[in-house]
Amino acid sequence: MSINQELHSLNNRFRGFYPVVIDIETAGFNARTDALLEIGITMLNMDEQGWLKKSNILHFHIIPFHGSIIQPDAIAFNKIDPFNPLRGAIEEQEALKIIFKVLTQEMKIKNCKRSIVVAHNANFDHKFLMAAIQRTGLKNNIFHPFVTFDTAALSGLVIGQTVLAKACKAAGLFFDNKKAHSALYDSEKTAELFCALINRWKKLGGWPP
Repeated sequence: MSINQELHSLNNRFRGFYPVVIDIETAGFNARTDALLEIGITMLNMDEQGWLKKSNILHFHIIPFHGSIIQPDAIAFNKIDPFNPLRGAIEEQEALKIIFKVLTQEMKIKNCKRSIVVAHNANFDHKFLMAAIQRTGLKNNIFHPFVTFDTAALSGLVIGQTVLAKACKAAGLFFDNKKAHSALYDSEKTAELFCALINRWKKLGGWPP
């Protein structure tokens, strides 16, 4: 790896962490009791000039875990029918095993030691992710247990907006409100927003320090 490639690498930019953009759709607000219904993941790459870009995606519809609660208000909001057979939903553990396998390979390629959640209002998604990992008994959690990158806070600082749709538009990104609250769409738009914020900081001369 050249000096320039090393300087403009994900592991150097984020202190050895691999940022993974995640959006989770749920059947409520309680990560311990309410069902996780959908998870979208957008991976990131950094080119040789240090510009952050979207990469591969993962997307899963999730079968509500046994004994979980489905809050009517939540599914009325996100328009998800948890028991629709056409969803092609899989168990939490199966989805997480695939996620762990793919991200472990990505971290190895990018020489990163651990994944870190990037999300809009990240505390919510992080709590549901950690609860699912604990519930399924998966060992060697690849995600940082408490540190996140929150694009709501970052966009509030940089462009004065905290709502995802408004932040995207303020950053010059297209946002289709009709597609919102889909884990796949929201993870991709959050990834675009995160890239725009990181790249703007670079354009302003903030990186490399």
